[in-house]
Amino acid sequence: MNNSGIYRHLKTTGRKNKSIVYFITILLLSTLISNCKEQQNNPNKNIQLSQFDELKDQTLSLDISKMRQQCRHLAINDNDSTQTDHITRKLYKSEFTPVWVNRYGVDSCADTLLAYLKTVNQIGFSEKAFFTRKLEKDLKRLRLLDFGDQDINTIAARLEYHLTKAFLRYCTGQRFGFTNPYSSLNHLDPIADDSTVRIKEYRHLFDIPIERPDKAFYSDALRNVVECKTAEFLHSVQPDNTTLEELRQMLNTVADSKKKRRILCNMERHRWRRTPLATSDLGRKVVVNIPAFTLYAYSPDSVMTMKIGCGSTKTKTPLLTSQISRMDINPQWNIPMSIIKKDVAKHAGNSHYFDSHRYFIVERETGKRIDPSSVTTEMLKSGKYRVTQEGGKGNSLGRIIFRFNNNFSVYLHDTSNRKFFSQAVRSVSHGCIRVEKPFELAQFLLNDNVDEWTLDKIRISMDMTPQTDKGIRYVSDTTRSRKLINSKSLQPNIPLYIIYQTMSKTSRGNWETYPDIYGFDAVTSRQLAPFLDDK
Repeated sequence: MNNSGIYRHLKTTGRKNKSIVYFITILLLSTLISNCKEQQNNPNKNIQLSQFDELKDQTLSLDISKMRQQCRHLAINDNDSTQTDHITRKLYKSEFTPVWVNRYGVDSCADTLLAYLKTVNQIGFSEKAFFTRKLEKDLKRLRLLDFGDQDINTIAARLEYHLTKAFLRYCTGQRFGFTNPYSSLNHLDPIADDSTVRIKEYRHLFDIPIERPDKAFYSDALRNVVECKTAEFLHSVQPDNTTLEELRQMLNTVADSKKKRRILCNMERHRWRRTPLATSDLGRKVVVNIPAFTLYAYSPDSVMTMKIGCGSTKTKTPLLTSQISRMDINPQWNIPMSIIKKDVAKHAGNSHYFDSHRYFIVERETGKRIDPSSVTTEMLKSGKYRVTQEGGKGNSLGRIIFRFNNNFSVYLHDTSNRKFFSQAVRSVSHGCIRVEKPFELAQFLLNDNVDEWTLDKIRISMDMTPQTDKGIRYVSDTTRSRKLINSKSLQPNIPLYIIYQTMSKTSRGNWETYPDIYGFDAVTSRQLAPFLDDK
């Protein structure tokens, strides 16, 4: 059969087997080229490519415009709500150029991503949350041209959309965490509502500066896919945290579902990368872990621990980072308005109550002290008056307070109720943190920047026994004041971290677990639920 005969045969039999048609078409073109080399007068030299149009199968032709339409349809009907899903929807609702699929098909970037997605079970997540089976199935269909009764553009669009959605879920979660504590923890405790019982304001409970994804991160992520640098990018977003890795290994040895959830929640907190504090702390810092009811004072070669008390479940201690800059000895206590309204206002006009508690009243506008016998309940509740407790013995703040900048007016301080620390559960304050060993903490914060006489002045001011001969001689003179020092600045400032870990490692290398006193594990677990759903 000559070349013209082959062409006529293709026209009549091409619809029966498209794969054979395409193969013979390639063979025909090769034959034409060969004939051109072997003889000058080729009888088929006038054949045009347009003559083969009848052999095309539209179900095998990728149309980027149709793909965009299908992607937009998927985005409009997508109701998933993890932190990156709205980014995916926004991209494909617009005239977004496909990232993974083009008119030549899908390259190896998709296979690279799938290799990473198949490891999510090692961090406690479900492969279903990252569409691994759907991606494998559609990749196979596209590469084998096996579409069944579906259009190629439908499958290509679905593959494109799910690849981007899984990619952004994974890389954002590994780099910044799979949850957003600013959103979940700062919308937990309502503190105000309007007449329709609609919540207007929430108590802020998370004020730790952590890195968060932005437009530049998402743009860079997708650019790396386009530039075929997916492997390098996915490697770069992996968390570099030894504690997180220890928890991951522990996760894979635990069968109990509750224990697994606790580990997952603590793993997630270690993915939140704190922005560094601008400080020259030389390895010294103070860490307060709320669930452990413990303060840790770290030096380069040692760690000191002590019990703490914290805010109640109604007035939780916020999580934050700051720097301890000053300590005040025998501080006055400005009573919060919530306590004034609840406990103090009902004693208005009772001078004995105010005198016995060493409270005094000040008019805020003028700064004048007001006679307690002339004050009414309405006056105290108006907010125009401040009620303050004198410093010294019996003060609710104890004999020393450690101050640091924060948005909540909370501090570390002593307490006049020392028996408090014998309680197992010590979440009773209005947000401040009570410390078991206030003088030892002061000594740690001052480090080598203080002489023994200064330490003794603090001891004497706190009614403690002096340790120097000078101090002993001083207190033997009963005519002298016991308040030798009021305040001491810290140079350099000491970093402070108030954190929430229901699992932490002791200085001996053992893992300890603590109760979820504020319910933050429960909140984080709900946020992680879309990644754990294995239906």
